Amino acid sequence: MRIRSALSAVAVGALAVTMAACGSGNGGSTGDGGGSDASGGADGELSCGEITFWHYEGDDSAMNQSWLVAIDEWEAAIGGTVKVEKQTFEQLQKNAKIVLTGDDVPDVMEYNKGNGTAGQLASQGLLTELDDYAADYGWDSVLPSSIQTTARYDEDGLMGSGPWFGVPTYGEYVTVYYNEEMFADNGIEVPTTFAELEAALDAFVAAGITPLAEAGAEYPMGQLWYQLVLHHADRDFVDAFQLFDGDVDFTSGPLKEGTDTLQGWIDKGYINPNASGLTAEDMGVAFIAGKYPVMVSGSWWFGRLNAEISDFTLGQMIFPENSLNAGSSGNLLVIPTNAKEKDCAASFIDTALAQGAQNKLAELGGLPVAGDASVITDENVKVLTQNWDAIVADDGLAFYPDWPVAGFYDQVVSFGQSLLNGSKTPDQALDTLGTFYQEGRADITGE
Repeated sequence: MRIRSALSAVAVGALAVTMAACGSGNGGSTGDGGGSDASGGADGELSCGEITFWHYEGDDSAMNQSWLVAIDEWEAAIGGTVKVEKQTFEQLQKNAKIVLTGDDVPDVMEYNKGNGTAGQLASQGLLTELDDYAADYGWDSVLPSSIQTTARYDEDGLMGSGPWFGVPTYGEYVTVYYNEEMFADNGIEVPTTFAELEAALDAFVAAGITPLAEAGAEYPMGQLWYQLVLHHADRDFVDAFQLFDGDVDFTSGPLKEGTDTLQGWIDKGYINPNASGLTAEDMGVAFIAGKYPVMVSGSWWFGRLNAEISDFTLGQMIFPENSLNAGSSGNLLVIPTNAKEKDCAASFIDTALAQGAQNKLAELGGLPVAGDASVITDENVKVLTQNWDAIVADDGLAFYPDWPVAGFYDQVVSFGQSLLNGSKTPDQALDTLGTFYQEGRADITGE
């Protein structure tokens, strides 16, 4: 039985949970570790105490603000409480497997999507299957199929098919942020083509300005590399690289061309070699301070940039002439297998997909997966959302470079650092990366 669509109104949160509470269920949160039996949650009468929610979004981020709305609505409707425990992305990336094998686990947790992350945990039995919840709450009909790709994993942990193991509440993509005043002050036109982008970067270098804010110690450098790879790629490459639907060549084609382009950008001075030791936070703070004219990074930065930049006008554009861009649904809300309040956790996730939380995302530029774009009034938010809509409409989401195999994130970071500090040639760095990728792929597929 479908209790309701997640898009249905909330005066929504309250109405939704009340309707669930009036259902035909068996009396409360099962907490039995079974997970796939959603009958006690979506169809049943919930009686929830405290549930624990782990996430790693910044206080000012659109995601956090949206989830605060969901918490308020869920608590008001159900009578339970949500205890938020902030983590870091790096903590969960490195320790989730160890933590989730124990009994002291959260009821709901934000986790990175992809084969090497959520897929790995799902294949190891550490995440709850959510198919029954998805059907009963209507998530399987509300979320677009392209967004559902990262929610489903097969028995080997490959995304795109199999049961639901997580629910995205927002989308994200890698875009180009720029400082309009630095372009204008240096007489440089904002580029609309890839050639114009490189010409603009050359012009900044000639003016004594390092153009790209970067960070080699964390994800940003790898995402810039992947944007350059995608500049030379098509959907067949993405399917082969991410979904293992075909062979991947690390000695020629998009990976080779993109890597050579990145090395050329480093050699030309577009990136400061000292960026190899910088974090994403370092990068963002430097861009906000007006030290660099261009930053290539994710839409998750938008809320902070839009709020904190006061000395220049923030510009945005899709990476020039890329038909494919790093991006996907946002991180997943998952329910660990050892969670004690699974039905309550599922009901909270459903509230995060309801109108109140989703419209808060839309207002703040958080790219909701089920929101109402008409609520957007900020012009910068409109641009961010329009660019996202254009990429999705063109089937242009190509996921992220660290997704394919477990442990690949650290490898991609090391790969970027080795190019920045010159410890490896592009071919040597690609060879190391390719060896790790192929071994990880073989571990998953057995081939």
